[in-house]
Amino acid sequence: MIGGNDAVREVPVPPRLGAVTDLAPVRDRDRPVWLTLSEDGTISRWDVATGDHETVGAITLAAESDREPWNGRHLRRRLHASHDGMFAAVVNDYGRFGEVVDLRTGEVTLALDNQGGDEETVPFSLEFAHSRGRCVVIHRTAWNRLDVSDAQTGALLTDRSLPAPANPDAVPEHHLDYFHGSLYVSPDGKRILDDGWMWHPVGIPAVWDLDQWIEGNVWESEDGPSRVDVCGREYYWDHAMTWIDSTRVAVEGLGDADDVMRPGVRIFDTSRTGQSGMWRMPTAVELLAFEGPTGRFFSDGTHLFSCADADLSIWDPTEGKLLGTVPGFSPTHYHPGARQFLRLADGVVSLRA
Repeated sequence: MIGGNDAVREVPVPPRLGAVTDLAPVRDRDRPVWLTLSEDGTISRWDVATGDHETVGAITLAAESDREPWNGRHLRRRLHASHDGMFAAVVNDYGRFGEVVDLRTGEVTLALDNQGGDEETVPFSLEFAHSRGRCVVIHRTAWNRLDVSDAQTGALLTDRSLPAPANPDAVPEHHLDYFHGSLYVSPDGKRILDDGWMWHPVGIPAVWDLDQWIEGNVWESEDGPSRVDVCGREYYWDHAMTWIDSTRVAVEGLGDADDVMRPGVRIFDTSRTGQSGMWRMPTAVELLAFEGPTGRFFSDGTHLFSCADADLSIWDPTEGKLLGTVPGFSPTHYHPGARQFLRLADGVVSLRA
């Protein structure tokens, strides 16, 4: 149980790391090893426990600073790390461009461009995963299309083209009316959760099978048999969500529309579907809903952690019970291998392990 804040401490950022703007955990290690992104585009590897650090790469990503923010979403640089820390991606959330870097060679292996299309409404869709022993990167290449590329070579693994319909006025087979958003790979690496939306607009998180998409059906992310809509919320997306385990996801917000949303969480079993909610469509089975959790969400595979403006709280997602809090500490990042919570704010790092 979490209790008290005596275990929270500030950690000095090594001066050689520069002004740190984002971090990403190297998730397959039980040590608190992180990749850091500095203001000048330098990428470093930092062991927070020992203080050891080294420069491992750099990016030259354009800032896109002329963009107007939409609904409070300001364009920002975001760092992603592969599970083993050998690859990194830096993208412009709520923007158009990004880069994938091989940190063993320093080479930019993939220049990312999501082609625009209401990109200011969503973070840049990107996640790393593994397939047949290789590192792959899932990334948005159009407003309604995700692709998978080999992280080392940049080779496209999901090449496909919409078939021309017999009637020119008809919608092509596999056409997807869906704006892809933040991506989350399940803890077992087998499924992906997409926090996207569709017109009119309705936020509809969706889940599908990664292996089937990469190795079998290139249309799996559009309309494949493993694709499951989690729920529908009018004018509501780009809010907290996380995998609890390989089938359950936690989605922030109680309600079916932005104007009636209340703080809380809904827990869904994405391995089963049924008809529920105002949209009358097949969606994942809702297991539980309870008030309280708000802010960022993380999970260690058993518990749900919520990070409000001032506190970290731990919840039982099966019973909906609050198990403890850490007052005065609201982490921005979580390292699942080291089980370390970290807060980055104004270049200052504070943590709790």
